[in-house]
Amino acid sequence: MLRSIVALALLLVMGVPMRAQEQSSETKARDLLQQMITALGGDAWLHRQTWEMQGRVAGFYKNVAQGSTPVWFFHKSVEGTAGLDRTEQTKKRDIVTIWTADNGYEITYKGRKALPKEIVEDHFRLQRHSMDEIVRVWMKDPKAIYIYDGTSIVGRRMADKITIVNGENDSVDVELEASTHLPLRRTFKWRNPTYKDFDQDVEEYEDYHAYDGVQTPLSTTRYRNGDMVTQRFLQSVKYNIPLPENYFDINQPYNKHK
Repeated sequence: MLRSIVALALLLVMGVPMRAQEQSSETKARDLLQQMITALGGDAWLHRQTWEMQGRVAGFYKNVAQGSTPVWFFHKSVEGTAGLDRTEQTKKRDIVTIWTADNGYEITYKGRKALPKEIVEDHFRLQRHSMDEIVRVWMKDPKAIYIYDGTSIVGRRMADKITIVNGENDSVDVELEASTHLPLRRTFKWRNPTYKDFDQDVEEYEDYHAYDGVQTPLSTTRYRNGDMVTQRFLQSVKYNIPLPENYFDINQPYNKHK
């Protein structure tokens, strides 16, 4: 009987620092994410309404570049959603992609067509794990769990690693530069529907510059299962500028905005 009481007392005593350690990990993770928001621009970053970005995108196959193309990105925030997106590719800007709340469409001189299912699924999977959605949705999930995973190295820079697990048991890792608290890398995994194992998606962010009070990475590199997939280099960034309504209209006449 005495042994049982002593054992119980030891467990209770040992449990206190364990709980304190768990609380410390969650508190540190939350604090770092708030510092990230401040570093990105605070209210200026949180309340962006539109943006226009121009640059180049390069595609890769087995880490070998397959060419690059000029690209223009347009975004419009819509309250309660991830917003609307439009991209224009080639020098003539004659390949247009419009993303609505639930589908993607390509508009060319041949007309409009819905994008293939796998491209649509990939787009919205990326969108759900984007830095904007992590702040807008994940951090407002009352069931979310925050874990501070210690330090890591991203591109020879010291980083603080944070894991967020939402109420649907989906998780995302965010690594913030230790000195600036700006995002350096975002990682998530999902189950491959064919092979039933897990695929991994990674985005790395570099070369931050401030535009209209918002810190923006001019270089973004995406990896899938360790292989480089795309690289994006921005040359021009504008926030909160008026955008024509027809930019996001899937029924627009071809190249009407010109």
